[in-house]
Amino acid sequence: MKQKYPLTFSPVTIRGIEFKNRLVMTPSSPALTDVNGFMTRECVDFFRPIARGGVGVITIGNALVDYDVGHDEERQLRLDTDETILPLSRFTDMCRQFGCEPAVELNHTGNDANCEKTGRPPIAPSPGYSDFELARASAQGREPVMTEAMTHEQVKDAVRKYIAAAVRCKQAGVRRVIVHGGHANLIGQFSSPYFNRRTDEYGGSLENRARFAREILDGVRERCGEDFVIVFRVSADEMLEGGMHLEETKTYVQMLQDRIDVLNVSAGVRGKFDCMHYWVNPYASPHMANVKYAKVFRDLLPESVLVSAVAGIMNIDNAERILAEGCADIVCMTRPFMADPEMPRKYALGRPDTVRPCLRCGHCSDRLVAKRTTECAVNPVLGRGVEFPAGIVPKAETRKRIAVVGGGPAGLEAAAVLCHRGHEVTLYEASSRLGGNLNNAVGVQPLKQDLRNYLNYIVRRAETSGIEIRLNTPATAEQLEHEAYDGLIIACGAVPAVPPVPGVDLPHVHWAPEADLGLVKAEGSVVIVGAGSVAMECAYGLVKKGVVPAVVAMEEDLSSARGGLRGGLGASFTQVMKVLKDGGVQFRLGQTLTEIRRDAVLCRRGSETVEIPADTVLLATGMRPRTDVVDALRRCAPATEVWIVGDASGPANVANAVHTGFNAAVYM
Repeated sequence: MKQKYPLTFSPVTIRGIEFKNRLVMTPSSPALTDVNGFMTRECVDFFRPIARGGVGVITIGNALVDYDVGHDEERQLRLDTDETILPLSRFTDMCRQFGCEPAVELNHTGNDANCEKTGRPPIAPSPGYSDFELARASAQGREPVMTEAMTHEQVKDAVRKYIAAAVRCKQAGVRRVIVHGGHANLIGQFSSPYFNRRTDEYGGSLENRARFAREILDGVRERCGEDFVIVFRVSADEMLEGGMHLEETKTYVQMLQDRIDVLNVSAGVRGKFDCMHYWVNPYASPHMANVKYAKVFRDLLPESVLVSAVAGIMNIDNAERILAEGCADIVCMTRPFMADPEMPRKYALGRPDTVRPCLRCGHCSDRLVAKRTTECAVNPVLGRGVEFPAGIVPKAETRKRIAVVGGGPAGLEAAAVLCHRGHEVTLYEASSRLGGNLNNAVGVQPLKQDLRNYLNYIVRRAETSGIEIRLNTPATAEQLEHEAYDGLIIACGAVPAVPPVPGVDLPHVHWAPEADLGLVKAEGSVVIVGAGSVAMECAYGLVKKGVVPAVVAMEEDLSSARGGLRGGLGASFTQVMKVLKDGGVQFRLGQTLTEIRRDAVLCRRGSETVEIPADTVLLATGMRPRTDVVDALRRCAPATEVWIVGDASGPANVANAVHTGFNAAVYM
């Protein structure tokens, strides 16, 4: 049988260990260890569907070689005690049940450690402050805690702890570790001239700055043996003024090449917010953004050192292209496997159109910031292994007739899951097409390509799931009561919230997404009212077209606006705002819209009235749920069998829509 994607699904042998394909799930930390940092059944079950789906390697991320000093996230895996070996072995055993190799990323966050978790100042090559600590201190109204420069003995102790952590991984059955030397974690802080200002043998020249990494790699090889795979992660370019850039990194890697088996090529640093998007790779970043760097190192290094590419690689088509073009030997992803653990299998079986695409929205990482366990915006089963073993949603015990009102993301998720469970489902959609407000959100900007892919997926899924879809059919109470459905899910969505000010109905006033869609022409002096993601994305699209708008918002500063953009712009905030600022967008903050005139808007700031020229006014002032529809329909089925989901229960985001729709369907 002719194999689909022959390069991606070809095995590779490293140090006598065969890996069944070239796909690696890059390091992720789902915050599911126990309170002491030990592996749990819940954490193992988080990865079980991904192992089952066909990936070659799964990597536990940000595992700490020094828990007491390097702690920065919630519920990280610890590797600094022998007590971690037995629980970690449960993860390795699970992976091998599916022919998947387990791996662990060894890390110490150094300067970025959270002093609130460790109870002491962070340690690093040199003193300083991380952006994380400055932000925490500012939010709490306290003085920031300065990082302490490591003593010579502390440096040696850290080396020993990396080595001991690798030994414990091997004792737990792990045969592959990533030594994290990138993103300005501790090893990266030693190698970077920006973070390392030491004058001893660990600072100054590149030879000295590389010493810390060399000693760790040498020790891991000596203690773990020749049948143990060492992956080294590096930032090809830190994208930081005064940091390590590509040419120096090439020399650095050549110093280490005899000590490693695989080079994982990333970019950027984590301790500086402006440089994080190079490795976080949110939706404002181009796909496969760092593959070009992987190609540089693939051409530079001998064939004995394999190169893996990472960041913004979304599917097996991307992977096959990367391998075919000789950019890398191994392809790494994380979020696409979380969005659809079955992705490798679906491609291998010739069903790529059924893959649920990742949005790169940052919902998964934002949950960690909010001290919540990892969750995927579009895969509501992820992390719920107790309820849904192996990620499988069970069939319903009793077949029911259920109506779903609304064809947006919440309604489509609910309807598809109901059909999967064996119910008879009728979906009522008032408009002529499925997708709801996602049709407005995707616009025509390249910025929204991931969301556009998801919209196409949920519509295609609905059309092939066996749902009876009634377009151009607003649901009425009379109709629903006549049909006598066993259950009802109301997903009627939300409509734009229009501010109650004079002039809001003038002909030059429009809803901001209409400009994104090209339905209205934003010309002359353009004013956008609002500071949420809709406003900022609209401004971004206009700037890209050469139009420079003014943004009017009640928020006093952009940092406060950022909090409200989480789940909207999320990790793309920095990139989007840079485009707006560089493009000359005027931010009129701390101002409340009071009136719209034919050539201007009037705003109030304190007791002062401000007039801003405006030939076009675009409203991005939020959404309001369609409570009138909800109230009219909520009694059309038995009270306990009626669910209100998505924006109909309160405007939020795609994650809320998907999860509320899923929960209604799976418990009905």
